[in-house]
Amino acid sequence: MKRKIDMLEGNALKNIILFALPIMFSSLLQYNYALVDNIIVGRYVSTDALAAVGNVGSINSFIIGAALGLTSGFTIPVAHAFGARNSKKVAHYAGSSIVVAFSIGVFIVIIAHIISTPLLKLIGTPKEIIKLSAAYVNILYFGVPFQMLSNNFTAISRAVGESKKPLYYFTATVFVNFLLDLLFVKHFRWGVEGAAAATLISHILAATLTGFYIIKLNSDVQITKNDLKPNLKTALEQIKLGIPVSLQFTITSVGTMCLQSAVNSFGANVIAGFTAAGRVENLTNLPMSALGVATQTFVGQNYGAKNYKRITKSIGSIFLLDLGVSVLMSITLYLIGMPMVSIFMKEQNPEIMHAAQRYLLATVQCYSLVAVLFVLRNSLQGLGFTYANMIAGAGEFIGRISIAFIFSKIIGFTAVCYAAPAAWLFADIPLIIIYLAKRKQLLKMEEEKEKTPASQE
Repeated sequence: MKRKIDMLEGNALKNIILFALPIMFSSLLQYNYALVDNIIVGRYVSTDALAAVGNVGSINSFIIGAALGLTSGFTIPVAHAFGARNSKKVAHYAGSSIVVAFSIGVFIVIIAHIISTPLLKLIGTPKEIIKLSAAYVNILYFGVPFQMLSNNFTAISRAVGESKKPLYYFTATVFVNFLLDLLFVKHFRWGVEGAAAATLISHILAATLTGFYIIKLNSDVQITKNDLKPNLKTALEQIKLGIPVSLQFTITSVGTMCLQSAVNSFGANVIAGFTAAGRVENLTNLPMSALGVATQTFVGQNYGAKNYKRITKSIGSIFLLDLGVSVLMSITLYLIGMPMVSIFMKEQNPEIMHAAQRYLLATVQCYSLVAVLFVLRNSLQGLGFTYANMIAGAGEFIGRISIAFIFSKIIGFTAVCYAAPAAWLFADIPLIIIYLAKRKQLLKMEEEKEKTPASQE
């Protein structure tokens, strides 16, 4: 097998950085789907429309996040098989993940359309924007199977050491999304429905391009027709790995929805400010997130290759790097946060801008907490210990729920601004404990490997 970036040999930190850069830019491009929708809707429709689109963020995280979380687990065996240099297992697990991802995606579309409006009511969506929010998401959810496919194809590519190619395909789809947004929203005046339709078409295109690359062009993944046949045993194995990751997204999103209900109580202007600031903050999250995804691939491949010492030694260096990046991103967010927020609005409303500023200031004070979260969660996920994601998700849930139902009633919107830092802290604590325990196990496995003759491995 030919590896584009060799995670099994050489300078681990250098390889992870090189691998992470295309992931960061790919994530930036994918994130632009929502970002472009928000900017164009805010500038060419209305503040209520911006609030309506932002209001569905927590519900999208609950439904779409849970769906995409599954695919993160599906491809862990692909990385392990690639590290073990077993090409048949690579193709087998990759083919199975494609079938399972699309099948579950279709099922989720049906469920999403049933529960979307009740969820909007549950989080206390203001009457003036609930119809707009429902119209937006009910078109958007048709894209879930295609999002799952493109996410799965991209994860397969990264599992076998290729992070650049997905960047090229997502670049094309972002331009398509932007042009269609302008056409549907600005020219045709289709409002939030036009923004959702543009995103849906872009997701279909992304799934088509990334799928063609994996099935036809990637020489490290030789998928045959037999690999695409449903295999219950393999599917259950992959779903078992994916469910804890999915539950992490689900549990976290329930907490986010509870928090959104607290935000909604402050009115449409605060919702718009919270939405715009959150979108900007997510941009500065991307470098740390990309390093986390690259770490997962590194850990997964080396675990398959039984390079246990290489894993434990490198994670310490990655951890220090990510902390440094978090400090840099805090400074960046502080400097460019408010100018970026102003892009979302045609006319700046003082109440919107004040809410956004308070949110951003709270975030920059605590950004290092999210760096710890990304490194440890993805390291454990690469090892196949996906249950840690679920435990971390429960920690995030506790952090957000305490803010939404207790502190927001005592100190108001200030509490809401510190909800994310509280969630990161409550997730970090169990992840640190779990990782230290697993680290001891890896060191013990390395000792046993060194005692075992190579012929008996």
